[in-house]
Amino acid sequence: MRTAPATGLRVLVVDDERPSLDELAFLLSADERIVDVVSCDSATEGLRVLRTDEVDCVFLDIQMPGLSGLELADVLTRFREPPPIVFVTAHDEHAVEAFDLRAVDYVLKPVRRERLAEAVRRVVDARRVPAGSAGTSATAGTSATGADGGHDLQIPVELGGVTRFVERSTVTHVEAHGDYARLHTPSGSHLIRVPLSTLEEEWRTAGFLRIHRSCLVAIAHISEVRMDSGRCSVVVGRRGPGGAGGGPVELSVSRRNTRELRERLVKRADP
Repeated sequence: MRTAPATGLRVLVVDDERPSLDELAFLLSADERIVDVVSCDSATEGLRVLRTDEVDCVFLDIQMPGLSGLELADVLTRFREPPPIVFVTAHDEHAVEAFDLRAVDYVLKPVRRERLAEAVRRVVDARRVPAGSAGTSATAGTSATGADGGHDLQIPVELGGVTRFVERSTVTHVEAHGDYARLHTPSGSHLIRVPLSTLEEEWRTAGFLRIHRSCLVAIAHISEVRMDSGRCSVVVGRRGPGGAGGGPVELSVSRRNTRELRERLVKRADP
């Protein structure tokens, strides 16, 4: 188990663009939780530092010549005690790969001071628990402790240029959009760059079921099953007090998926 030193964090910053590197190092050095900032202008140089010196976390750009940030992060996953990684990039399309590599945060450029402070907080939190104890999704997200003491997958989504996290337990259903998927929650919808087939495989044990070729539904959010002339549909979501929330949504179930849906609902109803 890695524990943060009482005197603060020693961080490594890796970015091939000198202005971005200098700015990030400056912002981090102004954070009272950080006592030392080491800067490298290439992932190869950063790897040399990591092999000889101990750092508490790495702030890492993604698109760099030679060894990329994602490739360096992949190497770090093989370390006996890999340091927490925060990706800092101008490109939002790599978020899924980043969290697949157990990144603790994904910050978009231009970097805001308050957003960077939140990333440092996530690093501090990540270092308080043994590596791997919370776990991460193989596709999209990190695990966080919920109010009931259990773990709920946190899915990174982009809102107004800022990476936010949506709890998987709030997702009522998922729709396919080519190589993307749209997550629907009571507060809105979010597009992520993960194929529906991947989510179907990895979220099945979390209670998600494909009900037709372009839709997954969260069994826990089904409030009603309807049959009309032999065709099945389900209703997800509920209208909140005074009409609050997105309200119920009716989704069609294909004939081939109807039987499995019934079986899953029966299992849910079993005491």
